[in-house]
Amino acid sequence: MASSSAPTSTGSRAAAGSPSTDAGGYGVYTEDDVDALRALAEEPGIVDMFLTNEWPSGVSNGADTSNAPPGVSDPSAYDSIVSELVAEIKPRYHIAGTKGVYYAREPYCNKEAEHVTRFIGLAAVGNKEKQALYNCLYAVHASQKFIHAISPTPASMMSTAEIRTRPPNTTLSPYMLAEKTSHAREATKRPANSDIDTQYWRFDVSKRQKQGGAGGDKLCFKFTSSGSCSRGEKCNYRHDADARDQYLRNVCFDFLNKGKCERGPDCNFNHSLSEEGASFSQNARSHSDRRSSGKNCWFCLSSPNVESHLVISIGESYYCTLAKGALVQNHVLLVPIEHCPNTLMMPSETDMELAKYKNALNMYYKNQANEVVFFEWIFQHSPHANLQAVPIPLSKASNVQRIFNLAAKKLGFEFAVVNPDDDSSEGRKLLRSQFDGKSSIFYVELPEGTILSHLVDDKEKFPVQFGREVLAGLLSVPERADWKNCKLNKDEEVQIVESFKKGFGDYDPAKGFPS
Repeated sequence: MASSSAPTSTGSRAAAGSPSTDAGGYGVYTEDDVDALRALAEEPGIVDMFLTNEWPSGVSNGADTSNAPPGVSDPSAYDSIVSELVAEIKPRYHIAGTKGVYYAREPYCNKEAEHVTRFIGLAAVGNKEKQALYNCLYAVHASQKFIHAISPTPASMMSTAEIRTRPPNTTLSPYMLAEKTSHAREATKRPANSDIDTQYWRFDVSKRQKQGGAGGDKLCFKFTSSGSCSRGEKCNYRHDADARDQYLRNVCFDFLNKGKCERGPDCNFNHSLSEEGASFSQNARSHSDRRSSGKNCWFCLSSPNVESHLVISIGESYYCTLAKGALVQNHVLLVPIEHCPNTLMMPSETDMELAKYKNALNMYYKNQANEVVFFEWIFQHSPHANLQAVPIPLSKASNVQRIFNLAAKKLGFEFAVVNPDDDSSEGRKLLRSQFDGKSSIFYVELPEGTILSHLVDDKEKFPVQFGREVLAGLLSVPERADWKNCKLNKDEEVQIVESFKKGFGDYDPAKGFPS
């Protein structure tokens, strides 16, 4: 049950109050709070409920407002920041107050998500219209409810089919409509047959504009905590690699960001800059990180966090596992058994087994009229290596290099091309010669064996999901670019793994197949 009072955030709920320049008041939020909520949008799972004071700007776009109360058209008490947040968080329910009118909007679709969002605006407590309802129970259409009962099943307990359900009156996202309107003039300049450009507009650096504002000198929580930020150059906050390094050494984010922490001695983090490891060599630090991180790693087979039901085959140095939130059917990962940040830092003698797995997957996919694309994104502080293997139809194979080159052009760089002459081990040797162990690098191995690679500069804003997004465009499934939109329940995953094992068994190197 939700009312027009302002609650705090718990569980799968998120809450926001009114904007403020300081954090001293009740029911207000600061720029730091907004950034923390933006980071929430990048976390796995679906947010069930988002509660705000202000209504999101543009919420009635594309909706049937013929029976909406007059207050909905009143421009006051709308907030563009809230609309940006809700478009990123994509909650199943968004409930807001402060406008003083009751309004239940039709459900709307979310960009790159399979579930719908329902917006409910609540009236002021004790309003006259609601009191009149008690005198005339049939005047439901005229009521201005300040309390609204819902009993949603948490998304974590719903099946994929239930999450994907869309009522007949579902509309497009009001925020997508607003975005289309604001970019209408730009869109008219594009060629009518420019399908590829439509798919990859998000990579065009020339269309990205730095935004100023008070956040410019403050740290981005998402980048500092995870090493990446999906907003890239659009982010109003600072992406500081040194601050991230300190954060990884258990230094308090508030201390890094503001120079102080209001929690004081109750804070579980350090309130001084760490000099530990400053003189370590890169290899020594990497080895230390491996020992400390493996215990909680999602990919280490000895970790309690590993999802062992996804594992397909286990070799001596590598194992093959179903990708969580697979882009397409039979999308798998080749993962080192050792806790290693990337496959290029694995001992060279393990390349033979990796080549056997790649060859086995190639033959398995060809038996299904598919080719395979391998790619890996290596960045500083990568937790555990995983080489992604994505099957694509034979009819699409000849377009892979062109599509990746086009996406690279949109980002403002050109790939270095490695032609290993039918020897994949030679290709990896050439890759190692380009990689110094300190930089970030993205590389993709095309079906014919050509390798495209790009060394990413420290100041370059490179999309974390670049490889997946490009292939999602090639396969005409842009809504699956985000793995969180593609998650299945455990029973579904087990069924896919068992089916894969049956077909892959004749090629599996772990079973002695002579590849």
